[in-house]
Amino acid sequence: AARRSGLTRPIRVPAPGSQLPCFHGSSTIRNLKERFHMNMTEEQLQLLIEQMVDGSMRSITTKLYDGFQYLTNGIM
Repeated sequence: AARRSGLTRPIRVPAPGSQLPCFHGSSTIRNLKERFHMNMTEEQLQLLIEQMVDGSMRSITTKLYDGFQYLTNGIM
């Protein structure tokens, strides 16, 4: 979890007083932490990632996208 805290450091520095719309409001850092699941333990995160990969492997949209990439770019 300690090494993941470094993910928000580049965002926390410019956020206060920034004129960029993406930094307005207090939800920017919270949303980033939620997106990276920074509240989970390493074990919970590993399980979540395994579930996400398994779901992607069974997904029809993944298969369609892989077929598109193969046909258009020769990427498999």
